[in-house]
Amino acid sequence: MTAPDAGRGIGNGERDAEITTTFVGLPRDSFRILHVSTGNVCRSPITERLTRHFVAERLGVLGGGLIVESAGTWGHEGAPMEANAEAVLAEFGADASGFVGRELLDEHVIMADLVLTATRDHRAQVISMGHSAGLRTFTLKEFTRLVRAIDPATLPPLEDGVVARARALVRAAAALRGWLLAPNAEADEVYDPYGAPLPFFRSIGDEIHEALDPVVTALTGVTARM
Repeated sequence: MTAPDAGRGIGNGERDAEITTTFVGLPRDSFRILHVSTGNVCRSPITERLTRHFVAERLGVLGGGLIVESAGTWGHEGAPMEANAEAVLAEFGADASGFVGRELLDEHVIMADLVLTATRDHRAQVISMGHSAGLRTFTLKEFTRLVRAIDPATLPPLEDGVVARARALVRAAAALRGWLLAPNAEADEVYDPYGAPLPFFRSIGDEIHEALDPVVTALTGVTARM
């Protein structure tokens, strides 16, 4: 198996390596977030790049321990993201450059600490791959619902490192699953805008933004700037 692309983190190259290994002078590991959709050209690229953008806005270099990637269950390997997805990211001020679509592989799931999917079907596909993925795989909206129920005071402070905080958040969310159910199946879905006009892409971008905001706040301990 080949190693997953390391270029999907918040930083790149030597600077990314430096950020990932240094925190107040101490060694630090990383926490990988994997976003999954179907083609990896619409929803998961938007979610990947918005996550990176929001984490960088709130933590700057301190967010370097979070590596954010994406892949597709029927991935358009090597394809760029859809032009309308790029347009949506630009409107949020997020960087869409250099994106290349990937097909979801076993090693992506193995290395991920948190897998966030667009739909329940994607979640089922990831879990069916094995690798003990069940406790760390959620739909994006499911994870948002669970995160909102977690008391931030029960999570490690940012001073302990964003990686420790992220791992504790996933454990807490997994413990709540089964107690906080969606009102209906549609509540956990982000629908596919592939081939749709820009206004529909914008609506999906807004959905993703709304779902990501409490997740990034919980991960970082920092609320969005107004």
